Amino acid sequence: MAEILALDDVQDATILIGKILSKKGHSVHSFTEEDEAINYAKENKVDLAILDIKLKKMSGVEVLGLLKEAQPSMKAIMLTGYPTVETAREAISLGANEYCVKPIDRDELEEKVEHVLKSTGLKSTLSV
Repeated sequence: MAEILALDDVQDATILIGKILSKKGHSVHSFTEEDEAINYAKENKVDLAILDIKLKKMSGVEVLGLLKEAQPSMKAIMLTGYPTVETAREAISLGANEYCVKPIDRDELEEKVEHVLKSTGLKSTLSV
């Protein structure tokens, strides 16, 4: 299955993502620090990044840009508790494929991960 990177400043969120997606057979690598996640992506294959938009040092959108530099073909899903059209557009312009609102819903996350991993196009699957 897929190699998934999960980055959220709240460790419980990364644990939840890991539990949900590991049950689906994915390998989930969880991080709460932006630099650790970026360094991991520079050294290891990542099929999908699941990133919170609000982080400690950078925004998730900034991290997405750096991850895409390291792995241009990587897919991405952004998480936020504070959804705005502007943030969604910015994330999509940097290559996010989907957008999830917190709190994380297990069924929605599973569905979006499956959809994003199956999509092969370069364009976003999300319209804003």
